[in-house]
Amino acid sequence: MKNIILKTILLCSVILFSNCELEDIPNPNAPTEESFSDGASQADVQLLAVGLEAVMRNDLEFHYNTVSLLAREYYDLSGTDPRYTGEILKGPLDNNGFLTTRSYAAWYRVVKSANVLITAVENSSAGFSDDVKNSYYGYAKTLKAYALLMVANRQYTNGIRIDVEDADNLGPFVDYAQALTEVKNLLNEANTNLANSPTTFDFSLSSGFMNFDTPSSFSEFNRALVARVALYEGDKAGVLSFLNDSFFNLNGNLMTGPAHVFGATGNDILNNQFHVLGQSGQEFVIHNSWINDAEAGDSRVADKSFLLTAPATFDGLSATHQIAIYKSNTAPVYLIRNEELILMYAEANIGTNNAEAVNAINIIRNEAGLLDYSGGTLDNELVEEVLNQRRYSLLGEGHRWIDLRRLGRLNSTYVPLDRAGDNIIDAFPTPFSENAN
Repeated sequence: MKNIILKTILLCSVILFSNCELEDIPNPNAPTEESFSDGASQADVQLLAVGLEAVMRNDLEFHYNTVSLLAREYYDLSGTDPRYTGEILKGPLDNNGFLTTRSYAAWYRVVKSANVLITAVENSSAGFSDDVKNSYYGYAKTLKAYALLMVANRQYTNGIRIDVEDADNLGPFVDYAQALTEVKNLLNEANTNLANSPTTFDFSLSSGFMNFDTPSSFSEFNRALVARVALYEGDKAGVLSFLNDSFFNLNGNLMTGPAHVFGATGNDILNNQFHVLGQSGQEFVIHNSWINDAEAGDSRVADKSFLLTAPATFDGLSATHQIAIYKSNTAPVYLIRNEELILMYAEANIGTNNAEAVNAINIIRNEAGLLDYSGGTLDNELVEEVLNQRRYSLLGEGHRWIDLRRLGRLNSTYVPLDRAGDNIIDAFPTPFSENAN
C-alpha cells in the first residue's frame, strides 16, 4: 500500500466547487497528511471534506471499464492499448500493470483521504462540538466504506486490507466475506454518527449530492449502501430492512441518487466514460449479445446504444453498436440510484414474497416500455428475470461481473467468449507492490 498510496494527498488537484479555491490551501502543491493532522482550522477541515468528494472521481473510468470488459458488457475496440482486447479478456492479469493497479490505488486514495479527514477533525483547533464531529465522521466513514466495497469487489478472493491508517504498519489482508462484514460495520458506525449530528453539515457538498446533503438525507445514502452489502452477503431480510431506511421508492424517479458531477471549466475534470458517437478512436462498443438478446421495444436499447454506420472491428472482435450511456462529457456518474434499489428489492423478495418481486420487476419493465412480466414464477426463474433486468438497466455501471459471480453464473453461458484463448476472470490479482510489503 505504501508504494501505491502517496502520503501526500492532492485533495484539491481537481476543483469542483466554487467555495474550494486553490489559494485556500497553505501549500496547494503538496497538502500533506501532517499539514492537517494536528491543529487544523475549521477552514482546513472543510477543505478536506470537499476534497474527499472531489478525489472520488479520479480514475473512475479505469474501474468501470475494466469490470465491464471482464463481463463482456462492452469492448474497447479503439486499439489504443492491446491489453484491452488481450490481457483483460484472456488473462492472466499482470499484477504490476495498470489494469490491476490503477483502480486499486484510486480507491485506496479515497480511503486515505477519509482517514486524514477523520484525524484532522479529532485533532482540530476549531473547537468542534461532538455533534459536528459526528457529522464529519459519518460522512468520511460512509465514503471510506464505499471505496473499500468497490475495491473488495475487484479483488474478491484475493482479499483487501481494511486497516491502512498507518502506512508503515498496515493491517492484514482479509477475505471477501470478512471485507463485507467490515464494510457493513463501518457503514453502521457511520450511520450512528450521522444520527447524532446537527441538522446540517459544516461543509458544502456538490450538486451531485443534492437532496443528500444533510446528515439525515446522507444517512439514506448510507442505508442504500449497506443494503447493497447485504445483497452481496445473501442476506435478503437485511436488504429489505436497510432499504426501508434508504431513499428507495417504488414509485420514484429511477435516476434519484447521489452522483459524481463533472465540469469543463477551470480546474474541474470531465467524465471520461463519455464517448463521441460515431467518431474514430471512440470505439467503445456494446457486446452484440446485449443488442440481440433484448426484448422488442425495450427503450433502454435505443437510449444506451448507437448504431454505427459499419461494425467496429479490432483484434478478432466485432460489434455493431457504440455504447451511449453518458450523453456528454459532463454527465453525472451515479454512486447508487433508485433503479438499482428497486431491483435489489425485487431480488430480496424472491423466496418469501414472489408476487411482490414481480410487482417490482414490472415497475422496471414498464419504465423501459415493456409489458408486465409473463414468465415463470419459481424462485430461480425470477432470479433470472431480475438478473436480466439488471443487465439492461445497469449497463456499464459496474454490476454485471459482480452479479454473475455472486449468483454462480460467471461462466460461458452468461459471459460470451468470442475468440479461442479468451477466458473468464473472477478477480483482480493483488498488486505486486502489495506482495512486496
